Amino acid sequence: MTEPWWQAGVIYQIYPRSFQDTNNDGIGDLGGIERRLDYLVSLGVDAIWISPIYPSPMVDFGYDVTDYCDVDPRFGTLADFDGLLMQAHRRRLKVLLDFVPNHTSDRHPWFVESRAARASQKRSWYIWRDPAADGGPPNNWISDFGGSAWEWDRTTGQYYYHAFLKEQPDLNWRHPDVQAAMYDVMRFWFDRGVDGFRIDVLWHMLKAADFQDNPPNPAYRPEMGEMHRLLQLHSTDQPEVHRIATEMREIADSYGAMGQGKRVLLGEIYLPVDRLMRY
Repeated sequence: MTEPWWQAGVIYQIYPRSFQDTNNDGIGDLGGIERRLDYLVSLGVDAIWISPIYPSPMVDFGYDVTDYCDVDPRFGTLADFDGLLMQAHRRRLKVLLDFVPNHTSDRHPWFVESRAARASQKRSWYIWRDPAADGGPPNNWISDFGGSAWEWDRTTGQYYYHAFLKEQPDLNWRHPDVQAAMYDVMRFWFDRGVDGFRIDVLWHMLKAADFQDNPPNPAYRPEMGEMHRLLQLHSTDQPEVHRIATEMREIADSYGAMGQGKRVLLGEIYLPVDRLMRY
């Protein structure tokens, strides 16, 4: 049996904004990546993983997405991406995109609608909770970037959850419409011919349904950073996330082989080895 290409393949990450600029605006672009494909082949690269290229306010440099099915004008157009993909495949290079399913930008139309009113049709697409009895955040969860993971929304009188920046509200992956919409995003790019995805913060995607406080970390030291003050027992790595990962794998497999192998999914997961291996 032939081993999957990725077991011994070389995957080269490209951060597009700093890779190569072809239009003299000081920002790297898709044209710059295409221009360097032969160079990448000369290095012995088998695949390129391109960090987020979607439209974004760039508060977190592309990891705050406002449209999952387009290209930010700073980087080019969908036509530019199609051209890059075609040229990469001509050189037997695979192309993986960065998929950011845990959260959107707070300027994404979904969130704009969600925060407009409690009765909004997309209200439950994100994680909204009433204040605690003292008027503070619903629980003690800490953002990975420091501070409370809950942001007060004065307009609707509730908090929304953000595992990272307050400009990156978390999607509610327990909602079937969120799952369907995000699976359609995967299909959009698979239909264009991409070879797979690097899935951002996969272990964050589901939270405990009862929103219990996270327990203190007995090994915490201040130099570890504030996020490590608590063990993320209830805010990450929930058992139901494995069903989501399985469904993503089924979507990838439904597209069959591409060139020299199956579509690839790589999960970004930071966990102890015993829990990591479950993925």
